Amino acid sequence: MCTAEVVKPLPLSLRVVHVLRLILASIGKFVLSLYYGTEGEKIPPIYDDILKEPAVVVAKKIRNKEITSVEVVEACIRRIKDVNSALNFFVEDRFEAALKEAREADELVRSGSMSPTQLEQEKPFLGVPFTTKDCIAVKGLHQTAGVVLRKDVIADKDCDVIMLLRQTGAIILGLTNVPELCMWWETHNHIHGRTNNAYNTTRMVGGSSGGEGCCQSAAGSVFGIGSDIGGSIRMPAYFNGIFGHKPTRNTVSNEGQYPVPESDLLNSFLGIGPMTRHAVDLKPIMKIIAGHNAKKLNLDEPVDIKKLRYFYQFSTGGPLVDAVDPEIIAAMKKVTEFFKKQYQIEAQEKKIPLLRKSMAIWFANMKSTKRFGEFIMPNDSIGRILFEMVKNAFGLSGNTFIGLFTALFDYGGAEVGSERYKHYLKLRDELEMIFVNLLGDDGVFFFPTHPTTAPLHNEPLVRPFNFCYTAIINCLGLPSTTVPLGLSREGLPIGIQVIANHNQDRLCFAVAEELNQAFGGWVEPQKS
Repeated sequence: MCTAEVVKPLPLSLRVVHVLRLILASIGKFVLSLYYGTEGEKIPPIYDDILKEPAVVVAKKIRNKEITSVEVVEACIRRIKDVNSALNFFVEDRFEAALKEAREADELVRSGSMSPTQLEQEKPFLGVPFTTKDCIAVKGLHQTAGVVLRKDVIADKDCDVIMLLRQTGAIILGLTNVPELCMWWETHNHIHGRTNNAYNTTRMVGGSSGGEGCCQSAAGSVFGIGSDIGGSIRMPAYFNGIFGHKPTRNTVSNEGQYPVPESDLLNSFLGIGPMTRHAVDLKPIMKIIAGHNAKKLNLDEPVDIKKLRYFYQFSTGGPLVDAVDPEIIAAMKKVTEFFKKQYQIEAQEKKIPLLRKSMAIWFANMKSTKRFGEFIMPNDSIGRILFEMVKNAFGLSGNTFIGLFTALFDYGGAEVGSERYKHYLKLRDELEMIFVNLLGDDGVFFFPTHPTTAPLHNEPLVRPFNFCYTAIINCLGLPSTTVPLGLSREGLPIGIQVIANHNQDRLCFAVAEELNQAFGGWVEPQKS
């Protein structure tokens, strides 16, 4: 049974910290708004209508000879070239190889050796172009993870997920940008630079799958693949107005991703998943990338929306995070009102006290015996980190400031195996059981993906812990889908995440499809 939902007021000291942090964040946003402005750079509209279609529709049109794979690949290439100078999401291409594979796909369709039905069953994404982030191995392409020390590393084979997608006929176009070592929620590194939001280029795209989120929102490919250890699929999906799914733990192989999780515990937090403009694409992509684990998800089992139980919580209430924006709360209320009006289902509001400790739980559970700095610099030490920070101030370091700060921060906190570490592992287990007992096999939980809309570039420096809304779900191993719910008054995407119990990913997909139809889903950026 769930623990009693008694949320005690914050101690005075934490309330003071909360107020001071909000003041600092407000000052920081004001200064950054003066620096970056408010308008940003305009991007061209989407000229090729095929790029607005779901991946499953594109695949169907290819195998039914209504359009060729070459035409779709060429449309993606044109779109990337049209917008990448303004957005900087795409970092390496394999366009010639992709066009060759597209011609081969078209020849297979024309040959008639396989009927459209056979193609749907055996090669469901034949000829459909997709992209992935620069930390997921694609044979022959770089795998830098945004780390200067890895700028010359070339993958010698596809990671498991890319291999599985290629076996279905999907065509990889190239790689998208990431933050340094994929461990920050703004996409920026000293190899490829910073990625800009398609809705307003003064705003960030999230991380670490930020380049991929931007690619999907701008229609640079038909679908994308991201990875998520603290919100790295869901935050970019949210900031970029698309759908993104973090799977149930240990269902999608992480083989071929960098950095490699050091332990089974850390590996369970990390998940590769789909990023799409249309909810209908989530399930068929998931069926492929889950490989032999797809059967335990029962993805083909029908979901009756009317028979599900719905819960929601507006905020963690933690002292180190921002209050949830009123527009996001209003959007969540519209969702609960929709289910009440459409299906006469009353969603239940929850106030789970332990969610206040989300950030502390995530940081402790993420602790590793290998320090962050060892991945991003030679001879990691506190002295070396401080020296690199000085170099960074003069633009002379290969590392980003936030990468160096994270490396320094990693010297603190609970050490692996300590009593404090064990305490937070126990809290995680307690919180997980609260959700398991609450959701069962027919419950979904509505929760903010993030407390604000897409911040200005560098604004996370004064709001560093706002990613707790997604990070805690990684610790619990639960499946979660970010669902877009339109645009804010400023023209930026808003939405929520839909969470279900372990192995109940299909509930997330069913609710996402329902909300896609009800609220319109992805909105073309800067469409006049």
